[in-house]
Amino acid sequence: MAAPFALPAPAPNAAVIPTGRRRARTGLPVALLLVLAGVGGLVAAVAVIGGSHQPRSPVAGLVAASMLAALGVPGGLLLVVFWRQRRTRILVDHVGMWFDTGTRCQVIPWRTLAGVGLFHSQGHRSSFHSLELYPTGPIDRDDPVLWTLVREEEPFRPGLPRLRHRLRVEAAHVPVAVAAVRHHAPHLWLGESWRERSHVGRPDRAGHRERTRARGR
Repeated sequence: MAAPFALPAPAPNAAVIPTGRRRARTGLPVALLLVLAGVGGLVAAVAVIGGSHQPRSPVAGLVAASMLAALGVPGGLLLVVFWRQRRTRILVDHVGMWFDTGTRCQVIPWRTLAGVGLFHSQGHRSSFHSLELYPTGPIDRDDPVLWTLVREEEPFRPGLPRLRHRLRVEAAHVPVAVAAVRHHAPHLWLGESWRERSHVGRPDRAGHRERTRARGR
């Protein structure tokens, strides 16, 4: 009997760079506080409307309770986002750089890259670091797994494309990330560069929705 077809997967000895764990540790408590504030606001609003609690100004009390309740909506959304991202990680092996969301995994092979660099920038309270993966040709900016990593801006060296994948790395994991890239793809290493404040940016969500809607994905 033929062996079942095996899906591509990172090598067992791949370097592992966790990206979602720290964000979950800091983001989940904040999201939970917002949810609790929202629940407290709902309870207070019900108490005011039901007459079991009579503040000095019922209108002002109801407005305050409603504002607290409104915090629960973004809190719930953030709770879901941070919980889903808690297992996100980057793996680096001889094939390329893998982006693992915990449910899906996609690789950016070394053979498709023109260069890999490391960017640093200073934020309001902390520094930001990212691996910049420049392709040799066009990339799918709406790839189901990788689309949130796509950025478009001027390259920091002539000859490199505007579109690239940007993988954010926490400061504690920068040495591991650099060592892994230089070990598996030393010919692609472009070095490090300081960029403008908080350079990481955000994915093109509006463009992604519009393009996928047009393609019927």
